[in-house]
Amino acid sequence: MPATAQTDTQTGTQISPGDPASGTAVARLEGIRKTYYKPDGSIMVEALRGVDLEIPGGEYIAIMGASGSGKSTLMNILGCLDRPTAGRYILDGTPAEELEDEALSAFRGKKIGFVFQAFNLIPQLTIEENVSVPLFYQGVHKHERLERAKAKLDLVGLGDRLGHRPRELSGGQQQRVAIARSLITEPVILMADEPTGNLDSRTGEAILTMFEGLHSEGMTIIMVTHDDSVADRCERIVRLRDGLVERDERLRTR
Repeated sequence: MPATAQTDTQTGTQISPGDPASGTAVARLEGIRKTYYKPDGSIMVEALRGVDLEIPGGEYIAIMGASGSGKSTLMNILGCLDRPTAGRYILDGTPAEELEDEALSAFRGKKIGFVFQAFNLIPQLTIEENVSVPLFYQGVHKHERLERAKAKLDLVGLGDRLGHRPRELSGGQQQRVAIARSLITEPVILMADEPTGNLDSRTGEAILTMFEGLHSEGMTIIMVTHDDSVADRCERIVRLRDGLVERDERLRTR
């Protein structure tokens, strides 16, 4: 089912969605709404007001919008961290909103890899142990966990630092560890929330180059950013305004 056309909320004109023909949709949102309520049951805010979005496998997409536009809420729903109030979210062929909480958590752990601005590494663990943590929750044997963690750290250029702890690494190196951790479960989508926000420009450039390398190998990447220069490196930009898709533009094709 192709994504429906969006309407530019400023001009009223129809905007073609990202090119669904470029690959099978790994994620599809249909009429997604998210409403937050006050304790008395009255509406506090309508964060998302009917979002339709289709993301083909292997796409590199940026989600942008001003504070209050709904981009963080959309990111949380795409990442199965929150549930929509209404609408459907199909992730890798599964209607995510139909899963019970425990099943949804396990599904999220297998299908989504997360990279955050703050790294979120456990300071008491070595970086090899940090990267292996998601596999612990999947019941993978320790020997295999560490073996797979080493392979991912090799991938991000830190295979010689296995016994180091986060405090012994630079910010850029810690973000590389976070990227390795996000890839350990072989997810279908890598979600990055302002991944260069805590890094200087040179280190941020190196991280973005790494994302581009992952994308060139077929990884689907969804990045939330407020930085136009970061978004311009993606294939497609989805801009939100007042809980709706204001513009969905393709910058380049693969």
